[in-house]
Amino acid sequence: MSLGALYRRDVRLAWAAGGGGPVGVIFYLAVTAVAPFAVGPNLPLLAQLGPALLWLAVLLSLLLGLERLFQADDEDGTLDLLRLSPVPLSLVVLTKAAAHWTAAALPLIAATPLAAILLNMSPKALVLTLASFLIGTPGLALVGAVGAAVAVSLRRAGVLIAILVLPLSVPSVIFAVAAVEAGVAGRDPLPPLALLAAASLVWLVVAPLAAAAALREGD
Repeated sequence: MSLGALYRRDVRLAWAAGGGGPVGVIFYLAVTAVAPFAVGPNLPLLAQLGPALLWLAVLLSLLLGLERLFQADDEDGTLDLLRLSPVPLSLVVLTKAAAHWTAAALPLIAATPLAAILLNMSPKALVLTLASFLIGTPGLALVGAVGAAVAVSLRRAGVLIAILVLPLSVPSVIFAVAAVEAGVAGRDPLPPLALLAAASLVWLVVAPLAAAAALREGD
């Protein structure tokens, strides 16, 4: 199976199995819709917390479907064929992470303007949040691939994946929220955005190798 065919197949399966698309968007908007009730009628506070709430909602939404990222292939024998393929397993991991990002993260980014309205965010905060999503969510997808690879042979591994992925995602969330807050306050958002990009680039190098090693150990 070529990497292009694997990518298209995984995007299609993610949408069909509820790991992305409408299900993720509904969950994302549901989380952001509940937030105003928790914060109360304080609109300035809600707008201030908006970027952090959106990032938490995106992080939780991206966990949907991670359990099946490699597990479905392990169950039907496809993963064994991928292990024996001449294509490096790290490139297979990178392709599947890209498919997960396409199926799960892109619909969330598209739905973010609506979520920003629910959180009373300013246009500037929205633009900066969208920029941080485009830079940071690929790193989250790669981190998720590592967690999914570690738990590939386990059943009902969703909680374990969350335990593995959430702590590793903290730096990206911190840098992203710091960038939005700096821009809204009139400071330069580029330094935290650069750190966010650096975090994603580090995961671009580390995650495929780590996930491939975990998949080989699970053989």
